[in-house]
Amino acid sequence: MNLRRQLRDEPEVNLTSLIDVVLLLLVFFMVSTSFVRQAQLKVRLPEASSAVEPARMIPLLEIIITADGDYWVNDQQLINNDPKTLRMALARVAGKDRAQPVTIRADARSTHQDVITAMDVVARLGFSQVNIATSNERE
Repeated sequence: MNLRRQLRDEPEVNLTSLIDVVLLLLVFFMVSTSFVRQAQLKVRLPEASSAVEPARMIPLLEIIITADGDYWVNDQQLINNDPKTLRMALARVAGKDRAQPVTIRADARSTHQDVITAMDVVARLGFSQVNIATSNERE
């Protein structure tokens, strides 16, 4: 007869299946939930009775680059293609006003370097609004 006490194994709870079920339920509810907007703001914008004219007109500052790489500033051709000449012409035309927009119009056959040079000169002078004008293809 064996009178020794037998050691009992501690019971173990396996949580793996429980975690699997919870994750499957979470995925199911996430996929099957529909999000509905319940409230949307409706804003009625004010209407003006008459058009107000602006107090001052902003002068146009335009750089045109031809296919040969020649620069024009406000319809006046520069004597050479040097960036210093372009910088002096822009400074003369703009004065101290650096808030006005600058429009760059380049021919489709002009080089990329000519356009970058114009943009660099405009940025170094302190202009912050630079526009590049394009046109749609004609049928």
